[in-house]
Amino acid sequence: MDLVVYSLKKLYKIFRNEVLVLPSRVIVALFFIALLGLPLVTRDPYIIRIVILTSIFAIFAASWDLLSGFTGQMNFGHALFFGVGAYSSALINLHAHIPPWGSVPLGAIAAVLAGLIVGIPCLRLKHTYLALTTLAFPIILTGIIFALPDYTGGELGVSGITRFTNSLLGNYYLHVVTMLTLAVIMWKITDSNTGIIFHAIREDELAVKASGINTTFYKLLAFSLSGLFAGIAGGLYAHYMRIAGPSTLEVSMSFMVVIWAIFGGAATIYGPIAAVFILFPLLEFFRFWPEYRTMIFAAVVLVILLYMPEGIIHWIRDKIEKECPRCKIRNVATRKSCRICTADLD
Repeated sequence: MDLVVYSLKKLYKIFRNEVLVLPSRVIVALFFIALLGLPLVTRDPYIIRIVILTSIFAIFAASWDLLSGFTGQMNFGHALFFGVGAYSSALINLHAHIPPWGSVPLGAIAAVLAGLIVGIPCLRLKHTYLALTTLAFPIILTGIIFALPDYTGGELGVSGITRFTNSLLGNYYLHVVTMLTLAVIMWKITDSNTGIIFHAIREDELAVKASGINTTFYKLLAFSLSGLFAGIAGGLYAHYMRIAGPSTLEVSMSFMVVIWAIFGGAATIYGPIAAVFILFPLLEFFRFWPEYRTMIFAAVVLVILLYMPEGIIHWIRDKIEKECPRCKIRNVATRKSCRICTADLD
């Protein structure tokens, strides 16, 4: 009993000293609570389905940010990893009869291999050339899928895949908890020494090389990690929708993930996730007005890009928080002095 009380006190202390000190962290905590508590408010299958798909695409968007946002390796063919994860999981589940708990990790491994296949020939490319080269890979894979309809299902795709569970709540918590867990893992990677090196490669790769760091290794690592998380998202999508088709490799899928990342704020991990939770339900809501749907979506994105070029999350964070000029620690915008070094914030 004493151990439980001590653990609760310690958790409260961490929550008070690490979360409650900044509005952005409070918002993240409320986001976690809202997602986990949503089924207590409503169990409408339509709403649950939207949140599940949003969670899957949030993993996908964050995985793009891990590669392109942090290392600057602009990937316009990110749907390749998503599609490889989806198809691999589906085919393994159907032909090897491995349940989703095994097929999704195996599909993610296949996506990692795809990341290496893409990353190795792209190491010497930069900027526009890199973007166009990565764009070609999902198109090539789509051609292979159409050429082997007996194995891949061709234009119809692969169907009849097993779901993780047929329970509405089971599916909801499986996908939401997976998304939150993977988001924290990706954020921790970017907040580590590896993340600092990723960021440095984006800013000045020559300077990083001059420091004795093997940039080739870290760029391949970024491609592999991005492929891993995007592959997991693809596997989850295939098993939830019970189909893996050419739509998972479409160019529009690759461009949509770029829009999500830029809209939310690149090089943050949580920015693209927030963008998906704003834009994907918005698109679903306007499905009832198909003639205005695309126009309204484009208008919202354009307004954000025009007036918040660094992304909506950066804009909101700058309004509610200040960065200390001395120690670079963030503080509540209403503070006059830094909470760490007491430097003047005005």
